[in-house]
Amino acid sequence: MISKEQFNKEIALIIANAIREDVGDGDHSSLACIPSTAIGKAKLLVKDTGIIAGIDFAKQVFNYVDKDLKIETLLQEGDTVKHGDIVFYVEGSSQSILKSERLVLNAMQRMSAIATKTNYFVKLLEGTGTKILDTRKTTPGIRALEKWAVKIGGGENHRFALYDMIMLKDNHIDFAGGLGKAIEKTKNYLKETNRDLKIIVEARDLHEVQQILDAKGVYRILLDNFSFKDTKAAVKLIGNQCLTESSGGINEHTIRDYAECGVNYISSGALTHSVYNMDLSLKAV
Repeated sequence: MISKEQFNKEIALIIANAIREDVGDGDHSSLACIPSTAIGKAKLLVKDTGIIAGIDFAKQVFNYVDKDLKIETLLQEGDTVKHGDIVFYVEGSSQSILKSERLVLNAMQRMSAIATKTNYFVKLLEGTGTKILDTRKTTPGIRALEKWAVKIGGGENHRFALYDMIMLKDNHIDFAGGLGKAIEKTKNYLKETNRDLKIIVEARDLHEVQQILDAKGVYRILLDNFSFKDTKAAVKLIGNQCLTESSGGINEHTIRDYAECGVNYISSGALTHSVYNMDLSLKAV
């Protein structure tokens, strides 16, 4: 994953761009009927069940829009919530609260949905020692938020983007002229460019698993679309030589079985690309 500093920069970019997109040259609905001196208070109301996420992001949004807004939090990131719970109160300029409202709700609704789904998968894996990973199958422009939500839900982050880890998949291998050549070229590239990046390589069958092991220097082997039988065989073959990851259409019905094959990680794009937003509202009080 990227550094904390880079992550914070990504969040700042998301906020600035989202406010630019939503507010433009002004929130004319509020400007038209609410005095600039008006002071108000609102509560974030939960109208659903699940895991709440995005509270810290909301604070950053409010601070970006108006540093004088005051937030009183009643719950914490990752708390289990139910219909009727109040997450926080925000107080200050009524215009500023309304300017922040939609971005806060859009982000927290999606982040909470991702955290809830991730937490569900985490519980399915309890006792196995296998960890759930997200992927790059995220919404363009808000990847940092979605990966943040996975962490809040108890999952782990895979690489953030194309630049923070090497991941050789089937197309890389085929375009490079084969598995051995792809790995060899990659190790040479890292040496020549003085980069310290972990290497993950996708295997399509047990023969390729052995080829990857023979090449040496690989951090993790991705067992893509392997059967349970072949996954067990691959884990046994790999042993402690490197880490293992299962992927490819794994869902809530099969995830436990894959974990019990002994893999270190299971990656699932569904954590971020197949969720229904949690129902939240920001209501004046």
